[in-house]
Amino acid sequence: MKFILVSPKNRTVYNFRGELIKDLINKGYEVIVTGPNLIDVEKIEKLGARFELISLEKNGLNPFSDLKYYKKLKKLFIKEKPDVVLSYTIKPVIYGSIAAKKAKVKNINAMITGAGYLFVSNTFKAKVIKFFAKKLYKYGLNGAHNIIFQNQDDLNEFVENKIVKIDKCKLVNGSGVNMNHFQPVDFPDQITFFMLSRIMKSKGVIEYLQAAKIIKFKYPEVRFHLLGAFENIQDSISYDDIKEYVDSNIVKIFGETDDVRKFFKDSSVFVLPSYREGTPRTVLEAMAMGRPIITTNAPGCKDTVIHGKTGFLVEPKNVDQLVNAMEQFIKDKDLVSIMGQNGYEYCRKKYDVEKINNKMFENMNI
Repeated sequence: MKFILVSPKNRTVYNFRGELIKDLINKGYEVIVTGPNLIDVEKIEKLGARFELISLEKNGLNPFSDLKYYKKLKKLFIKEKPDVVLSYTIKPVIYGSIAAKKAKVKNINAMITGAGYLFVSNTFKAKVIKFFAKKLYKYGLNGAHNIIFQNQDDLNEFVENKIVKIDKCKLVNGSGVNMNHFQPVDFPDQITFFMLSRIMKSKGVIEYLQAAKIIKFKYPEVRFHLLGAFENIQDSISYDDIKEYVDSNIVKIFGETDDVRKFFKDSSVFVLPSYREGTPRTVLEAMAMGRPIITTNAPGCKDTVIHGKTGFLVEPKNVDQLVNAMEQFIKDKDLVSIMGQNGYEYCRKKYDVEKINNKMFENMNI
């Protein structure tokens, strides 16, 4: 049996789909992964998968490039004759589903890992792209047998916008987290807030930095850490945009890493003020390591936190609420350990990767 995973970025394969690949292999599948470049291929092959290079301009708007991507996927599907195809993120979902249908694949699955920038930005450019993206989504997803969403809000929006039919829709609680790899550790002596995400406006990075500036003025001993990649895409923030916060010692910035556990270990509270997510994997990792959460009352994010028990929910773009939530942890340090333990138990019950993968297999009918 053959299973092809259509991926937009190699890093997401071993970071977010690694456990799924290993479980698929244990079920007897030969797993083939497509990726856009040769970065970290050895990490994918170490999982037991075979890698196929299929170039992709993930954020480009060139239709000829997209057509070329579709044709290469179709050629691969015809050659390999997979039993199952699973794609995730916008271009792999659209063109992977169309190509798989044309190649007569009998089990085509598309996973919507988040509505993303297009569904939260109100710029003219975003609205134009969103208009065409909806048309392409509708055409592409028509060929999928199962459409898997990571939160109910995204599922509802796609159905209400008549992009998909409800009878094809399935739900799963994100990508899950390996509770053996991410385990609770002691808290640092100094209270430290930590944000891990791509450096983008829609992730709430600016709100995090603005809140940090207010808190640092009142509580100079509190630390703020930010880890993530600067990307030259829509909605990105440049280093120059936030340089003032670094130079004035409000926040300490770290680049991408292969092991985020040491950064969670050096934190007290995890913060993700995102405008919208699928199900944020970083929040799950933080909970698995016993960290309380501050995130937003927004699609995808709000499902990961029990407000007042495992952390706090604040409204997107509301810096005052973010500051208030942070202050509660500063003023009552017992909340950190109490909510962190509650979050760990909630994570084990709802987001353990073994449970998630079993649900994925059920959703894909394999």
